[in-house]
Amino acid sequence: MTRLGVLACVAATVASGLAASITAQTLSYSRDVRPILSQHCFRCHGPDEAAREAELRLDRPGRAATAPIVERITSRDPHEIMPPPSAQKPLSPQQIEVLTTWIAEGATYEKHWAFVPPRRPELPDNEARHPIDRFVRARLAGSGLTRAPEADKWTLVRRVYLDLIGLPPTIEEVDRFVADASKGAYERLVDRLLASPRYGERWARRWLDLARYADTNGYEKDRDRSIWPYRDWVIRALNDDMPYDRFAIEQIAGDMLQGATQSQVIATGFFRNTMLNEEGGIDPLEFRFHAMTDRVATTGTALLGLTVACAQCHTHKFDPITHREYYGLMAFLNNADEPDYFVLNEREEKRYEARLAEADAELAQLASKWPASAPPLEQSFDAWLTERRELASRWTTLVASVATSNSPKLVVAANGVVDVHGDTTKHDVYRLVFAPLGHEVRALRLEALPDDRLPSRGPGMTFYEGRKGDFYLSEFELRTASGPVVIVAASETHAGDKFGHAVSAQLTLDGDLQTGWAVDGRIGKRHVAIYELETPLPAHTAMELTMHFGRHFASSLGRFRISATAELRGDAKTALGEDVDALLALPREELTEQQRARLREYFLLHAPLVKSHADRIRALRRPPDRVTTLVMRERPAQHPRATHRHHRGDYLDPKERVEPSVPAVLHGFPSDAARDRLGFARWLVAPENPLAARVVVNRHWAAFFGEGIVRTLDDFGAQGELPSHPQLLDWLAVEFVERGWSIKALHKLIVTSQTYRQASVIQPEHLRLDPQNRLLARAPRFRLDAEVLRDAALLAAGVLSDKMYGPPVRPPQPEGVTEVAW
Repeated sequence: MTRLGVLACVAATVASGLAASITAQTLSYSRDVRPILSQHCFRCHGPDEAAREAELRLDRPGRAATAPIVERITSRDPHEIMPPPSAQKPLSPQQIEVLTTWIAEGATYEKHWAFVPPRRPELPDNEARHPIDRFVRARLAGSGLTRAPEADKWTLVRRVYLDLIGLPPTIEEVDRFVADASKGAYERLVDRLLASPRYGERWARRWLDLARYADTNGYEKDRDRSIWPYRDWVIRALNDDMPYDRFAIEQIAGDMLQGATQSQVIATGFFRNTMLNEEGGIDPLEFRFHAMTDRVATTGTALLGLTVACAQCHTHKFDPITHREYYGLMAFLNNADEPDYFVLNEREEKRYEARLAEADAELAQLASKWPASAPPLEQSFDAWLTERRELASRWTTLVASVATSNSPKLVVAANGVVDVHGDTTKHDVYRLVFAPLGHEVRALRLEALPDDRLPSRGPGMTFYEGRKGDFYLSEFELRTASGPVVIVAASETHAGDKFGHAVSAQLTLDGDLQTGWAVDGRIGKRHVAIYELETPLPAHTAMELTMHFGRHFASSLGRFRISATAELRGDAKTALGEDVDALLALPREELTEQQRARLREYFLLHAPLVKSHADRIRALRRPPDRVTTLVMRERPAQHPRATHRHHRGDYLDPKERVEPSVPAVLHGFPSDAARDRLGFARWLVAPENPLAARVVVNRHWAAFFGEGIVRTLDDFGAQGELPSHPQLLDWLAVEFVERGWSIKALHKLIVTSQTYRQASVIQPEHLRLDPQNRLLARAPRFRLDAEVLRDAALLAAGVLSDKMYGPPVRPPQPEGVTEVAW
């Protein structure tokens, strides 16, 4: 064994049941000494280097036996005694004796119990048949207690119903169980409840609380959000007894699994349960940073049982988690975007496919509907094609030689399309430089283009406020080497209304960032704006275009293209399909039969002479309203997001870049694993992890017994409580993993034990020797969950709905309660 570092101050909490006189044979560093140091010393002499005083660190081995400990902790001099009077945590005589004995015996150091991987202990040798009962009875015998008798069948059936499915049994179900005297009746009842669909609903509530699930965004506006498909996924996963390791992996990185299914993508809603700030004047990047800190904290508490969040602003004062390691964990999660995801309903999609087939059949007959009195169809089509090709040929696509912005990355394709990647800010500025053209420039055309990767297909990147997928172009500015270029007029295919303010392309020329152009309500479509110059630019003039997006949060364009023309016509802003424009740009003789058919189809569907038939075809082709949910999506490798350490946790004070890494106190990250969300998810539930299985087993134990074997469910660190039955906890953790991480198997193991089935009757010896029932000499008594009470009342009244899944239900509210003044 090694020795603890130089000690200067010691303080502590009295360990339960500590004898007045401590001997070397009974003293344990982890059980008796570390809680004292953690409670009162680690704040000034623990892992946090910035807060450490006198260069003394107490959480690592060193030369404790030679330190002047006894003198300092027993001193009566207020300037010498430790802890100092200002700490207001003086040591008791018992605590001083613990530390004195420990130092006298050599100050042996032990690694914190929770960071040591669990090993399967030997079952205690007693008369109990069930493994759980063996461990519990061994503790009872050592404390002079005996277990309570088994609960009566009426009590037992009600208890197991409420615990496993969250509903009380009906009178008939109680009578049936009580009357069943056959062997194995209780186990059969347990199996039936584990197979009930209500099981998933009952246990999903506990996980969803950990996941911070809510059907609204939080903050001041608290608007609705569509994330209930994630809630349904959790219920189904638990009903299907999905192994816990897979349950965790799919929620953290389901989208990154090979051939990820719709279900696995929906599972990543786990990380989308953060609150969404839609208040005025926020910085979306700052909001995103706070969402990331929430994800790191939730991962720490829910999956590791550690208060990782304490290291956001500084190195953890009690546990060996450094400030930099905190941001190393964040880096695993930070390289993901947060899109909406369309959830395909198989039944609705089949109906849609049938409508598409009907539309295709009618389209095939559309040519026959051409009026005989009109010019022949082919002649009309050729005339339209000539006209549109002539118009298209007047526009020259501009391919930017330089494309920059203050935050997102602009990627220019060979066809001039600019794709915007990355995070947007409150005021994004796009700057594009175009090489000189061989003709003069009379007008510019801005095409706002939709794309599947954008919110609601774009063409904008609005996500926080207003319609997702919209944009808000505040200013459109053109310069040449000679100075600013005057744009006299602007027009657009569609102008929307933004929060009661008219918006149009013309308003992008007024020099005011608070006015501009948006297409509110027309998202997922191509839009065009034409900018007419006061004086044509001569041929061979280089141009620099600047676009400002300065209102309504992150409202930048996500995909666009710029073109120029020397001749402006009245119908120049007519928006055809992007693919149609591309075909019109091809030489006529190079068109394939398939491409010509596409142009002919477009002509027919927009020809006034067959409008009524075309309208019906378009109606049949209109896709159904699809449910969306919130998910995670890993960014492309070519557009990674950097993670930085933030000094004192301040978003405005980023420091050096940090790469993905895990705390050194835990098991190492595999050298051959990718350092991304998927690699991190697999690391979390690796067999080497000393915490994962212990934490989940402890949570489920608490659900049945009112409190965990470790009372502090979210804190297995130095500030957490010691386990009441450490060997039982380790045995359950190992058993849980070896049974394939099966939660239902764990539940059956617990509820079939005599410890669970015993009566809750209190005996005088219980109150005298174990008043808090930590040793489980009797069944615990604790309050039911609010949801269980509600459902029990509705069930008794005969009005409980058994409908599963789907959108949330809004309870009726008195008139005026939900009205607001804005």
